[in-house]
Amino acid sequence: MAIRTDYAQLPSLQSDYPLSPEQIASYQRKGHIKLAHVATPDEIAAYEPIISGVVRERDYHTKPVSERDTYGKAFIQIGNLWQLNEGAKRFVMARRFAKIAAELMGVDGVRVYHDQALFKEPGGGHTPWHQDQVYWPLDTPHTITLWMPLVPVSEEVGSMTFVDESQKLGYMSRQAISDESHKTLGSFIAGKQLPTTTYGALAAGDATFHAGWTLHSAPGNPSETMREVMTIIYVADGVRIAEPDSSARQNDLRAWFPGLAPGDLAASELNPLVYKA
Repeated sequence: MAIRTDYAQLPSLQSDYPLSPEQIASYQRKGHIKLAHVATPDEIAAYEPIISGVVRERDYHTKPVSERDTYGKAFIQIGNLWQLNEGAKRFVMARRFAKIAAELMGVDGVRVYHDQALFKEPGGGHTPWHQDQVYWPLDTPHTITLWMPLVPVSEEVGSMTFVDESQKLGYMSRQAISDESHKTLGSFIAGKQLPTTTYGALAAGDATFHAGWTLHSAPGNPSETMREVMTIIYVADGVRIAEPDSSARQNDLRAWFPGLAPGDLAASELNPLVYKA
């Protein structure tokens, strides 16, 4: 069934979310932060049915969770919802979210790299330890991901666990998200006794932000309800595309920077400027 709504009546998401100097400093030191009520209950109530509807329409899984590999068990993953639905586009292009991203990174402007809905099904598996930027053909510290639940996330289901200050370690492993990456990076974390932070339960509309190089993982979903999360990845305006040094980065270059080449500004038609100071 097609998703229909009067998109012009959706909340605008243009108002500012004030950040304190202490919050910005904490993010820049630790590589992650939790912010409460980034979207209001009324805003989530308006956008959740739209986003979840797109996910239901586009869910590509044909096997039950128990028969999938580790990555497939982790979540239903749908990218660039902003191209698929006008309501989702209003959410992804929200000035409020983009301004937070720019201020946390300390940059004047940000572009969307891409968005992803990450819905962890009942019985869904854990998300192994990984660094997002392993996949991105970008040589910059100025990348950041907004991770926002559209439904309450209980302590049982859990939000992500971050390794504090791990963004300062840079490129740690070429391994894709897998059981192997979980074992290798988990051993590294334990061996170095690196401190971690888990924010636990989150309300719908709360959000975490983390840097592209920040190590993180997430638990499985032992509950009977879907863990619905929307993510938006931002890159600072003015960043240039790096030479891909892996097949994963070559794939991302083709997918998210169509028509561009290494050395070009990371600013294809799929990377709109969503905030400029």
